[in-house]
This record gives sequence, structure tokens and C-alpha cells, in this order.
Amino acid sequence: MNVTINRDELISLVQDFIRIDSVNPYLDEDGPGEKAIAAFIRERLEAAGLEVHVTPINDTAVNVVGILRGTGGGQSLMLNGHMDTVSAKRMEIPPFEPTVVDNKIYGRGSQDMKGSLGAMIAAVEAIAQAKVPLAGDVILTFVADEEYKSIGTEELLKAYKADAAICCEPSDLAIGVVHRGFAWVKCEVLGKAAHGSRPAEGIDAIVRAGRVLQELERLSDRLAQGPAHPILGAASVHASLIQGGTELSTYPDYCRIDWERRTLPGETEADVASEIEELLQKLRAEDESFQASAELTFLREPFEVGLDEPVYIALQAACKSVMGKIPEVCGFSGWTDAALLQEAGIPTVLFGPVGAGLHAAVEYVEVDSLVDMSAILVETICDFCR
Repeated sequence: MNVTINRDELISLVQDFIRIDSVNPYLDEDGPGEKAIAAFIRERLEAAGLEVHVTPINDTAVNVVGILRGTGGGQSLMLNGHMDTVSAKRMEIPPFEPTVVDNKIYGRGSQDMKGSLGAMIAAVEAIAQAKVPLAGDVILTFVADEEYKSIGTEELLKAYKADAAICCEPSDLAIGVVHRGFAWVKCEVLGKAAHGSRPAEGIDAIVRAGRVLQELERLSDRLAQGPAHPILGAASVHASLIQGGTELSTYPDYCRIDWERRTLPGETEADVASEIEELLQKLRAEDESFQASAELTFLREPFEVGLDEPVYIALQAACKSVMGKIPEVCGFSGWTDAALLQEAGIPTVLFGPVGAGLHAAVEYVEVDSLVDMSAILVETICDFCR
């Protein structure tokens, strides 16, 4: 198989991606979303001879799908990557002026995950140029909004399926097989408004919200000591936002706390809902006048895939072929679109380059790892889709 990755062209492609501001507008009101980078990707895929489909989702969000068609009868493989990034406003380096220093490409999205987008395209372009015969389809999916609510992959799965998928999030060239889920909870605590000089007439909702915070701390301690996943460790919970009160001289009649619960494989939405109700029931039992309610406002399931899946086996063999060693197995502390792909019945693994600075003030991706990643994707595709 005579398929090679052009290092300089890959660097240039990743730099082109970084120059395009694709900050998610739900995370930064000045973010333009994915339209510009989607247009760039569309042109690139069409030039490579792929079948290309563009799906607008809203005013700023859009998906791009490129398909390298096989001859038929083989397994199809999806490569998934998101085009959006988090805000670049607090970066310590020029976010959209990519520089290459000591084998590292710097800029917003370099690691998360425009480096991966470049490696995905480079791999499929190399296969197409070498005219490698494939039986199965290769489906490149460039999706919107992963950094917020993943409406891109949700929309994608309405129209596209595959026999397996690789979600190309940065994994330091290890194979990711598991990650946590999360639930967002809104809790409203009620009090009674009164003049600040008349304590007998008022009930302080903010002070009473402190009881909820104490219970969250106890829950956090229990989770830390409870059953742990062999890769991910323990589940967790933290208070994220709090708001309440109207003015200094008034007893507040309302306080809202939002918290996040990070879940492990095996934990369900029903488990989290029951946990919330038990917390509030305890506080009501201790004080009949305590008034509060809570609800799950958003939830994403955890992800885990078996090591016997053909896509894992093919990717592991490709890593060994390119790097000369069996890759490590890893878990992700954060959530990814892999969970949606797996939930849709597509066996999925996570695999991406080496770098640092996800969502941070300085972000980079290592060039050597991008070249290796692209070569590994080539071998995986040629094996899985043959």
C-alpha cells in the first residue's frame, strides 16, 4: 500500500483551519459559528473528489459530510470531528494567527480539534490520490456545536449511519474507550420577602440555599468514596452557579443554584433524578418550612465501548504498524460526541493527536502526532473498509 502523508501540506491545512474563527456563539456572543470553516471544508472535499453534503442547522451552525464511496459490499467507517471552538478572548497567544515552533502548531482549536480535522482530511485525500480500492464507504463528518449541546451530531445521526466510527478528539495517540456523562440540575429555593429590619417577617432564601450546598458537599464526599470506574475513577458533583436577592435591605424570597453531576457508565438519568429528590426530601424532613424544587435541565449519557469491537481491533493494529507499539487504552474526563454515535448503534472509539491547552490560554498540537494520526487513519480505513 503506497499511501503517504505530506507533512508540510498537513501543517498548512491545519494552519488554514486555525485562521478561520469558528468560535461557538453559544459560548461567546461574538463567535461566528461554523459557516466559514464549513465552506472551506466543502471546497477542499469537493476538490478531492468526494461526494459532499452540507446541512444548515440554524443561522450559525452547519454540518459538512464528505463521502469517499467504496465499490460496495464492505464495512463503512465514519470519522467524526467538530468544527467549533471555545472562546479565544483570554488567550495569551494570537488565537487565529497560527505559528509553528518546536514541532508544535499554536492557536485556538489547534488541539481541540482542528489538528484532527486536518489529519482526517489528509488521510482520505491520500487514499483517494493513491486510488486504493475500498469496498466500504469512508464518511467524513464535520459537525457543529460539540462545545455546547452537540446539535451537529444529533442532526447528523438523523441521516447518516456507519458500521463503526472514530471520534477524532485529542487522545495523545491512545485509544479512548470510555468517558463520563453529565447532568445539569436547576434548584430553586423559596423564602419570604421582608424589610431587612424585620427578621420575624422574612425568610432568607439565600441562607436556606446554603443547606442545599451543604448536602451537595456531603454528596460529593460520598461519590468520591463510592464505587469507582477502573479507568475514570469516581463520579462527582459540583455547584456551578448561584443567584438570588434583590437588594441589601430586603430578605430574599428566591435563590437558584445550578449544579453539575458527572456520571459513570452504568449510572442512569433515573439514578440522578432519585438522588436529587432524596437530597430535597432530607431537607424537608429536617424543616417542614423548607421549600425547594429541583429539575434536570440537560443530560448526556456516559460512553463505553468494548475492546472486542472490530473498529478497536483495526485501530490498534494500525497504531502498532505505524508507531511500532500497541497503543494505551484511555478514558476521557470530559464528554464527547462519541456517546451520541454509540447510542445510535455505531460502535465508536476515540482517537486523536498529542497536544495541550484545551480551552486554555495557550493551546497547541504536536505536528509529529498529526502525521502519525493521519497515517494510522489510513491503515485503519484500508483494513476496516477493504
